[in-house]
Amino acid sequence: MAVTKRNQAIKRIFDLACTLVLLVILSPLLLLVALAIKVTSPGEVIFKQQRLGLNREVFLMYKFRSMIPNAQNIGPGMFVEKDDPRITPVGKILRKTGIDELAQLFNVIRGEMSLVGPRPAPLHHFGKYDERQLKRFNVRPGITGWAQVNGRVALYWPERIELDLWYVENYSFWLDLKILLKTAGTVLFQRGGTAREDRKEVDPFMKL
Repeated sequence: MAVTKRNQAIKRIFDLACTLVLLVILSPLLLLVALAIKVTSPGEVIFKQQRLGLNREVFLMYKFRSMIPNAQNIGPGMFVEKDDPRITPVGKILRKTGIDELAQLFNVIRGEMSLVGPRPAPLHHFGKYDERQLKRFNVRPGITGWAQVNGRVALYWPERIELDLWYVENYSFWLDLKILLKTAGTVLFQRGGTAREDRKEVDPFMKL
């Protein structure tokens, strides 16, 4: 089923309803995470980064901060995650469990993201997509998605884009539910959580 205005509207209603419930249920955890970040590392609790969203519009994506301040300007940015000295002790736990992504629930409330969809693309991807690949921007980016439950960062960006395109071309409400259920399993068993060390050499979407 292609993405239409009608099922986009249904998707948005579902996102809002689920996100509001999740924020209520998870509020003690979110507060605990914010406190842990604040008392163990100087800097802001929330990390904000510009990303490409629906129709390639730029927005600020939120994450609970898992790195030391100014980490993006320290080192080449391509450390193997388990050995990355920029990641704080609390940040290692947040990344391993995916809890750092929960701050994006507020992006969902703001209408910039969905619970399910392609992950928000970095700004340096702008201009690198061909006409077919641009279809991944026909839907709001998601906290989780078809690529995330089929490899996550173990996939190169072109591989992830192909999975994103499959999602856009085969979207349905039931597919979103399936992805949400599979996400729980992916996080629980920590599958696809390690980036490839040779990524920059073979992945044309990586920033050089």
